[in-house]
Amino acid sequence: MHPPCSWRPRSTAAPLSPASASKLPAGTGHRVSRSPAGGKRVRPPPFAWLGWIGSGGDRAGSQAEAALRTGAALEMFHAHGLIHDDVIDAPSTRRGAPVAHVMFADQHRAHRWRGDAEMFGTSAAILVGFLAQCWADDMVRTSGLPMSAQQRVAPVWAELRTEGLCRQLLDNRYRTASYTVERPLHIGAATADADAGLVAACRAFGVDVGIAFQLRDDLLGVFGAPEETGKPSGDDLAQGKHTVPVTAALRYAEDQDPGAAEYLRARIGTRISDEDLSTMRAVITDVGAVEHVDRDIAARTERAVGTLRASTATAPAKDRLAAMAISATQRTS
Repeated sequence: MHPPCSWRPRSTAAPLSPASASKLPAGTGHRVSRSPAGGKRVRPPPFAWLGWIGSGGDRAGSQAEAALRTGAALEMFHAHGLIHDDVIDAPSTRRGAPVAHVMFADQHRAHRWRGDAEMFGTSAAILVGFLAQCWADDMVRTSGLPMSAQQRVAPVWAELRTEGLCRQLLDNRYRTASYTVERPLHIGAATADADAGLVAACRAFGVDVGIAFQLRDDLLGVFGAPEETGKPSGDDLAQGKHTVPVTAALRYAEDQDPGAAEYLRARIGTRISDEDLSTMRAVITDVGAVEHVDRDIAARTERAVGTLRASTATAPAKDRLAAMAISATQRTS
């Protein structure tokens, strides 16, 4: 028996009321939120909204709903990236819940469909990821932005798509900075027809905050507690990811303790016991890698906030973005 295909997109999105649109920035603009299963989520749409507001967009104006819809498309694009990342990295859970390919494989087994359950799960997740990307494109196209704004946003959206796929192909984790913070701010600013100086400031802020956020995530991938992060302890080490803390630790250990460097190389990407994890964490800390990463996070965050404050963005957007930068880069989950 083959699985039925009963999932259909809605032909049109439900309209947002002017009251809801006007309340969104104050009520939900600061969206570094904790998921129920642990961990905090930094989402692209609020950055797009604040890029628009910071560039002079009127949250009570006629284009507010179109700007919101454009930002919402980024959430769908973000979902596409997460689903495909999970297919590539092959974790079983994300934030304590089964990832898409595992969920589809479990469904296949539960219904006793023909064929291989794991193959079905992977194939279905890939297709759903591409479906999310297609829907994101549709949401931008049908957002209601005037043609002039569509023409400004189109090349930025194209760059976002290319960067997202190249990030996955090259395993470049720092392109996450692009589609999470930098490009959403860029899209918001382009929607509002910001001048070149403000666009440059938004992008510079976004790059620094996005990379600082990813660096913090790298530290949590080594030291985070499962109940806080929603991921297994030392998950990045077990998966063999050469993140910045790991790369810095190997470099420092080569100079300070070659035996420790050899130990790290031998254990990274293997089944790690609790004792191994404790030892690896100690090495990474003792050789100075954690301090190295913390300094980089602090420097990038300070530079980002300085760039923001010196820009011509509106004062409310500056305050909100500065708070989001601190929250995203100093989190513990």
